[in-house]
Amino acid sequence: MNFTIKSLLFIFKYLEIINTFILRIGRQLAWIAILLMVIVIIIQVFFRYVLNNALPWPDEVARFLMLWMTGLIAPTAYRWGGFVSIDMLERFLPKILSSLLIFTILLISLIVLLIGFEMGLKHINAGWIFSSSSIKIPYSLIGGKTEAMKLAWMYMSLPVGIFLLILVNFELLLRNILSLTSKVDLPLDRDKEKLEA
Repeated sequence: MNFTIKSLLFIFKYLEIINTFILRIGRQLAWIAILLMVIVIIIQVFFRYVLNNALPWPDEVARFLMLWMTGLIAPTAYRWGGFVSIDMLERFLPKILSSLLIFTILLISLIVLLIGFEMGLKHINAGWIFSSSSIKIPYSLIGGKTEAMKLAWMYMSLPVGIFLLILVNFELLLRNILSLTSKVDLPLDRDKEKLEA
């Protein structure tokens, strides 16, 4: 095994460990966000239809939680092949051509993700200008005054999610390159195996 393959294997191994750790935390935070989102929606339904007094904040809080849940869970779905895909051509082609097709698609995806990441960062900058109309942070509890939450905290879910997707994309690219160029049998994502067991 030459030096280049060994270097790629080394990078792949540690990137896989880092991704597994980060995505595990992301999945836990995502299910907590879903739980909180359901609670907030139930509170809104109760106040609106039982007490006939709709609260101003639950809709925006639920949207905030939904955006963060999506940003945190999408990288795991991408890593596990959970996105909708058409794979007839990939299955029809010989293994080498199929791997080259996947590699090309991953490269195109990486370009799109990098552009999306840049746009997400710009969106955050605009978010510091605008404040939420209904989510207030009670700094008064610690001696300050109550202030509206900046929308940047909501918009941050986009670049964070895309950054995690980029990390996963690099892992998938390395896995693809190594499967094409070496005889090394790379194990599937251990987290997915645990989940399915």
